Amino acid sequence: MEPEDLTDPDLEAAIAASLRDFHDDGADPVDEPQQNVVDLTAESDDDEVIPVFPKSKSVIGSDTDADEDGAEVEDEDDDENLKRAIALSLQGSEDTANNPPNPSHGNREPCPPPETETSAADHAPSQSSGLLGLNRKKMEEERLARIAKRKADDVGDVDHRPAKHSKNESNQPARQGSSGSVPTEYASKIGVPQARHETVESKPRLPNPSRTPAVQFPKGVVKKTYAQYCPRTGDDITIEEVFQRSDLELAVLSSFLWDMEWLFSKIDTNRTRFLLVMQAKDELTKRQYEAETASMSNLRLCFPPMEGQVNCMHSKLMLLFHPGYLRIVAPTANLTPYDWGERGGVMENSAFLIDLPLKAGTTSVGSMTTFQEDLVYFLRASTLHDNIISRLDEYDFSQTTHIMLVHTIGGSHTGDAWRRTGYCGLGRAVNALGLRTSKPINIDFVTSSVGSLTDEFLRSIYLASQGDDGITDYTLRTSKTFPARNPNERNQLIHKTTGAEWKNRFRVYFPSQTTIEQSRGGPDSAGTICFQSKWYDSPKFPRHVLRDCKSRRPGLLMHNKILFMRPDDPIRLPNNPNSHSQCRGWAYVGSANLSESAWGRLVQDKTTKQPKLNCRNWECGVLFPVIDNQKLDSDSSDSSGRVSNNSNSSAKEAKAIESANMLDVFGDTVPVPMMVPGRRYGPGLKPWFFMG
Repeated sequence: MEPEDLTDPDLEAAIAASLRDFHDDGADPVDEPQQNVVDLTAESDDDEVIPVFPKSKSVIGSDTDADEDGAEVEDEDDDENLKRAIALSLQGSEDTANNPPNPSHGNREPCPPPETETSAADHAPSQSSGLLGLNRKKMEEERLARIAKRKADDVGDVDHRPAKHSKNESNQPARQGSSGSVPTEYASKIGVPQARHETVESKPRLPNPSRTPAVQFPKGVVKKTYAQYCPRTGDDITIEEVFQRSDLELAVLSSFLWDMEWLFSKIDTNRTRFLLVMQAKDELTKRQYEAETASMSNLRLCFPPMEGQVNCMHSKLMLLFHPGYLRIVAPTANLTPYDWGERGGVMENSAFLIDLPLKAGTTSVGSMTTFQEDLVYFLRASTLHDNIISRLDEYDFSQTTHIMLVHTIGGSHTGDAWRRTGYCGLGRAVNALGLRTSKPINIDFVTSSVGSLTDEFLRSIYLASQGDDGITDYTLRTSKTFPARNPNERNQLIHKTTGAEWKNRFRVYFPSQTTIEQSRGGPDSAGTICFQSKWYDSPKFPRHVLRDCKSRRPGLLMHNKILFMRPDDPIRLPNNPNSHSQCRGWAYVGSANLSESAWGRLVQDKTTKQPKLNCRNWECGVLFPVIDNQKLDSDSSDSSGRVSNNSNSSAKEAKAIESANMLDVFGDTVPVPMMVPGRRYGPGLKPWFFMG
């Protein structure tokens, strides 16, 4: 894909000018309320069709995710559900403009779902707008109209513009000042936290990232997303600081939801080429997307395979190619303004970033790091063009030896492939970094959607976080007698109680009804936070693991998906026996919510009788450890390298202590977004239920 093949100056100049003028003319999108973007959530054996809320044409996404997540719909219903969801997602943005939800919080119920089903034809976009929401003719007409309006304004007194600006400010919610705070007179009206909420944490601890292109994060970093009206403390990042647009040559972007006009306003469309990795379940949708973008010669599309049981392309990954370096980003956020803290600052996310410089001329061509190998493996499975994948060889991945890419590739995986993806791949990643442990661990999982959880599923995540590749969990579910021999290590026995301590050591953070109602955006901003009461009320649902999820930045809701793992004792790193390096914990940051759809399920293949991993989603994230060089206590550190098999010790039976400082080990390495300890659910406190 050569640069000269991807340029259409006239078209791109018109689009870029239209978008640029839109923002230069004073139009400020930050105060528009979030659309009711909702995902389908259903159990894997549930044929029920759940209607979705409409959203703006400029936001696209099929909304068939079980999570955003959790959704698992039977194969024969997938195509019809997808078409209906796409049709609903394309309803006119004028509906949102004419009937905007109040961004202030309040005791309101979410908008009810449509009472009657509608066909795709009923909500088909106009011919000029298309599926991607890009009405290029209208954009150009609006641009010319704005130019004419500005010329007319220039004829008048030069003092008119400041007067107009003051008038606009008086009629709209407060805008963020240079300090990141909001005038007190507006705070109570829009639900913005006032000064009394500010603590020592509100003062900057780290320098803010820069929009100026440069290698800023050579060893990797995790940042919170910026949130309008919240003070910046150095641990957050804006979408402009992520893109560093001034010399961005190629942006490979994947997302579940897209706001195209917003996205193109953040990047120089005259300079940058795009490759968008998108969900398209059927060939008709693929052809429609391709037709809509055919005239944009600097844009290409990629559609990961979604045959059979695969229900959702939920992965969020960015490859940002600059002249001297490659930036890799694994965010929890979609490519929409709400997920990146704009339009009222009602939602927060997180993102892992690492900058890899071009290889020096003297750099020898060595073997790939495991991180690079897994990245290439995932991109090839996604059917990304080989020319882009081959470009990765131009960059120095030597600083990625301490991190791992953890992905879920949609479909069924047999042979040895099942070990490389889903929760089996998580266990493989833990093992590859030398972080496998036989001792008890503690898990705190922040999720924006909760699936139909079971004891077995949570135990599988717990064992994978200890370093099990899935075979221990598989044996516990399939063996008829215990103790059973581990198929991987014949001299190791798996007891029926293996991993049973997870029940006292696994916490799941999900917001309560009260937290949603008291948030800055209220229930209207909780469209991508999904849970169903029928699951919570199920006798098999492990309710004891749930905790209320409140942001450390008051008033914000979360779209985070972060797994925090802490061992009771530090784990000695095996690479250098004489080193004092140890791991006090690690975090997974990525797109995967807490559901079987996101992490997969290892079953027995009916034909071969061998393990087979079934995954309904595409997901992607990074495992990022917290490493220090303090001297280890040889009696307490763990380097055994085996998964626990005996749950009778007092350490395993003891309940993990929850305290306000229990996640302090992550410090500035992985910013902890929620307040701990979280309040347990029970009388007087119930989770937020999307479907009642």
